[in-house]
Amino acid sequence: MKLYQPNNHQPYLDLLKTRRLFDSDSLQETVSSILREVRQNGDKAVRAFSKRFDRADLTTLRISSSDIKDAEKSLSPAIRDALLQAAGNIRDFHRLQAEKTWLTEREYGIVLGQKITPISRVGVYVPGGKAFYPSSLLMNVIPAQVAGCTEIAVVTPSSAEGDVNKSVLATCSLLGLTEVYRIGGAQAIGALAFGTETIRPVDMIVGPGNQYVAKAKQLVFGFVKIDSIAGPSEVTLLADETANPEHLIYDLFSQAEHDELAAVTLITHDRELAKNVLDLIPVLLETQPRKDIISASLAGFGGILLTESLSESFRLANLIAPEHLELAIRNPMEHLQDVQHAGAVFLGHFTPEAVGDYFAGPNHVLPTCGTARFFSPLGVYDFIKRTSVIRYSAEAVQAYGPAIASLADLENLSAHAESVRCRTGETP
Repeated sequence: MKLYQPNNHQPYLDLLKTRRLFDSDSLQETVSSILREVRQNGDKAVRAFSKRFDRADLTTLRISSSDIKDAEKSLSPAIRDALLQAAGNIRDFHRLQAEKTWLTEREYGIVLGQKITPISRVGVYVPGGKAFYPSSLLMNVIPAQVAGCTEIAVVTPSSAEGDVNKSVLATCSLLGLTEVYRIGGAQAIGALAFGTETIRPVDMIVGPGNQYVAKAKQLVFGFVKIDSIAGPSEVTLLADETANPEHLIYDLFSQAEHDELAAVTLITHDRELAKNVLDLIPVLLETQPRKDIISASLAGFGGILLTESLSESFRLANLIAPEHLELAIRNPMEHLQDVQHAGAVFLGHFTPEAVGDYFAGPNHVLPTCGTARFFSPLGVYDFIKRTSVIRYSAEAVQAYGPAIASLADLENLSAHAESVRCRTGETP
């Protein structure tokens, strides 16, 4: 993990930008060909790619409802209770985001409004590989359920034997999900977007994945809605002299253990704190089961940025616009207003990122790679459609028809104008 002195932060900021550059021509070509094959050949193509990439010779794509229900029995009572408690917190939080249809009436009996309708069918990608994430399933499914989505299909990679992680299946059972498929990769995104003999197409695809999944989601956007193109994960810790170095290091490790490309940043104006963190990292790293991944992340995209003041620290944090921002400082609530760009903010010394990842309730599907400057966390609002509602009475058209027709004339759209004038008796 490299130390950057004040007034020398730009090299690190430039380094962070390189994490977005997974968009190569070869990746585009590979994923495009997979999607094309799935669109043309359906189940046959999905099975072929599953055998090629996952070494899984699949006889059936869909997992039976009984297997999903049986997986729930594999959970220990403590884990089951923790999942249910987390699900309850997530559901309670997202209920506060729900939008309602509204109408307003104006003069001459004009009615204007907005009709809220949930997206009918949603596909959820749950990654496999280095780790399995039941928490990702909770965060992607519950907002859709709160929004009122009636159909949710889950895809998740299988082992070579066709088995799917039991904790993921058990979580599906707890959420009442019965449509689950043992497929992953770009071929799974293609199956959700275009449909196959076994899988009906969806209207929206959500969920994280590797670069092939991310590229596939990007390419099917327009055929379906997607949540976002997620890059590697990241955390920024903004700390002062009141922070505990050990706490900070474990928070850095907790993000670094996700992925070798994860970015972990400490920003502080306290030089002694920075030194203590650097000295303690090698000691604590030896105890980590995933120390190889953590080491790669720290070496590749780890930085300690020294500043001259707390205000400069906030300026840097806003430039980074991190997915996760921890404020390990005195009186963090007083400084919430100083945060302009972050996917989620964790306030105080006792709110590590893990609290939000698993349990608190706000969504952990967050904008990455600086996109918190213009994107928001996944929420109920992503799973709805807003339809404009307009009603004009005869009196309203009589009152405003001349103005409407004149605007149509301005744009040389005569039929538009006549569609109004024929209702008012006005002549051009």
